[in-house]
Amino acid sequence: MLRRMLGRSKCFLGQVSRFNGKRSIAGVCMFVGGAGMAQYMCFEAEAKKKWPTIKKSEVAKHKSADAGIWVTYKDGVYDITDFIAQHPGGAERIMLAAGGAVDPFWSLYQQHMVSSVYDILKDYRIGTLSPEDAALSIDISDPYSTDPERHPALVVHKAKPFNAGTPSQLIPDNPITPAALWYKRHHHPVPVVDPNEFVLVVESDKDSDGVRSIKLSLDELKQKFPKQTVMTTLQCAGNRRSELNAFGEKTQGLCWKSGAVSTAKWGGVRLRDVLKYAGMDLENPQTDHIWFMGMDPPYDASIPIRKAIDPYGDVLLAYEMNDEELPRDHGFPIRAIVPGHVAARNVKWVNRVVASNVESHSGWQRGVQYKGFSSNIKSFKGVDPSKETSVQELPVQSAICEPLPNTMVSKDEDEVKVRGWAWSGGGRGIVRVEVSGDEGKSWVTAKLRRPGQKPGQEWAWTLWEADIPIPDKDNFKICSRAIDTSYNSQPGNVGPLWNLRGILNNSWHHVDVKVDRE
Repeated sequence: MLRRMLGRSKCFLGQVSRFNGKRSIAGVCMFVGGAGMAQYMCFEAEAKKKWPTIKKSEVAKHKSADAGIWVTYKDGVYDITDFIAQHPGGAERIMLAAGGAVDPFWSLYQQHMVSSVYDILKDYRIGTLSPEDAALSIDISDPYSTDPERHPALVVHKAKPFNAGTPSQLIPDNPITPAALWYKRHHHPVPVVDPNEFVLVVESDKDSDGVRSIKLSLDELKQKFPKQTVMTTLQCAGNRRSELNAFGEKTQGLCWKSGAVSTAKWGGVRLRDVLKYAGMDLENPQTDHIWFMGMDPPYDASIPIRKAIDPYGDVLLAYEMNDEELPRDHGFPIRAIVPGHVAARNVKWVNRVVASNVESHSGWQRGVQYKGFSSNIKSFKGVDPSKETSVQELPVQSAICEPLPNTMVSKDEDEVKVRGWAWSGGGRGIVRVEVSGDEGKSWVTAKLRRPGQKPGQEWAWTLWEADIPIPDKDNFKICSRAIDTSYNSQPGNVGPLWNLRGILNNSWHHVDVKVDRE
């Protein structure tokens, strides 16, 4: 039956295709039609049988080959150990659900949900999830109890406040990252906002005459200004901090790997249109900075006025993400989108926009958090961060998504396919990505999937892939470097990039690979 199922359906978790006319990421095969419905009813009947009750904590223990691979679907518990190696989408993908629920993956990866999938799944059932684990509860004493539910594939670095990266092996599947898989960088609980009560305030601070004070409801914002869209990549300044930690001395901040980056299509209104409506003279603005104040104080940040009102800068007050309402985790109802700038300036949950002659007073703007210090500084004692320039545009960057670190490849395959992403700040596009399998002695030019944006407005990443020869040795290192349209290239040595805050690491990205020579 397994062979028949694999012949008729494509995958559990895997490719990208179209379903009902919409682009969707492949998941457990979707049934359609009357026969499929009948089979689904049989699956439901199977679920009503008497099974041993298994706690969620017990399922969580089974996520390795030695312990067995268990997953849950609805209230069923399944031992899929024997299926892992046969998964058409690859063992690595289905292992993202190991020890947990497949439901979030199936809702995200909806291609080819056919009756044969339920046939195969029911054969692996071993029990029923305990009722208390199946029910969700909210602890009102916990300030994070109202945070949204998150996808289990995210690489969690901190649960409260929630900080998690996009699984790197899923990045090359789609130029636009599904919202559920977007990396999350929070400093506080996610605000609960009633859109009907929401008001955006635009004003000047006491030392500026840049705009007059106005208030706009969410509906007014949508009705008074034309909608604009922009596809842009956001990257945390601390992306790849883990490599700086591995270099030697520990840095400050979360130990991000290479997944603190994602791309979306944003919809909203141009910031310059709103500022003009509030009386700003766009030809001669009487202000130097624009602050974005969020509903998760004390977080706020600012950008230079030149970027804020640049007709080619594409700065938005966004209310949509990937053609849908902005999710709570990503700033509902309004967030700032500042293409080409560090993600920290793309403030979420914005309810105040302030024209000022000085930068935001926030510690995230004026403090040490987003300042690029010298590698000589080992302590911030006695350091005046105000003398350092705040990070705005980010340097050219690339990362390898596949193979994952310590992947085993066979010498018989001759070559290994390498996939990844590249991006540069300030709207600079990627002209070339080079990949090496001998630590930079020789390079292969990667095939690029460019976003097709205008020069100077290339806000989104470039996906790439290359085939690298497998050497006749037990292990080797793959590395990538990108070159942007200003011909900035990633530096090879991580050492000089080390800094106490652990930000701005754009050295060559390395992945260690093992070779099966038998």
